[in-house]
Amino acid sequence: MALKERLMADLKAAMKEKNKVKKSVITMVRSAIKQYEVDNRVELDDESILEIISKQVKQKKDAIEEFAKGGRDDLVDEAKAEIEVLMDYLPEQLTEDQVSEIVSKVIEEIGANSMKDMGRIMAAVMPKVKGRTDGKTVNKVVKQIL
Repeated sequence: MALKERLMADLKAAMKEKNKVKKSVITMVRSAIKQYEVDNRVELDDESILEIISKQVKQKKDAIEEFAKGGRDDLVDEAKAEIEVLMDYLPEQLTEDQVSEIVSKVIEEIGANSMKDMGRIMAAVMPKVKGRTDGKTVNKVVKQIL
């Protein structure tokens, strides 16, 4: 089943179950997809939809940090629940050890040896981990290894 169809089916199920969080998250994702398609006059494939969902997860994680700084625990909990729903649509996430393994291989392949090579390493690693981890984690692992 295509991701768009799955989102629509899950939206219907969430409405029947009266699951407000899931309904609002799926509606938000579907509107982001629709907005992108209208703006760029394209039909998105599953990979592009996963990119949009990944961006949504990143936004929610950033929001959690801001809410925590502001002492808004209610909004932190809400954002965490939304991330849980979004994670159902992403492929299984990589652990830090798995990311470290991939980064080590890439560093070996391109012969990187200093922080100056950070951009080249990131450019080579990100396509390999697309949708399975975020850039922040990759960046942290690269810095640890170098």
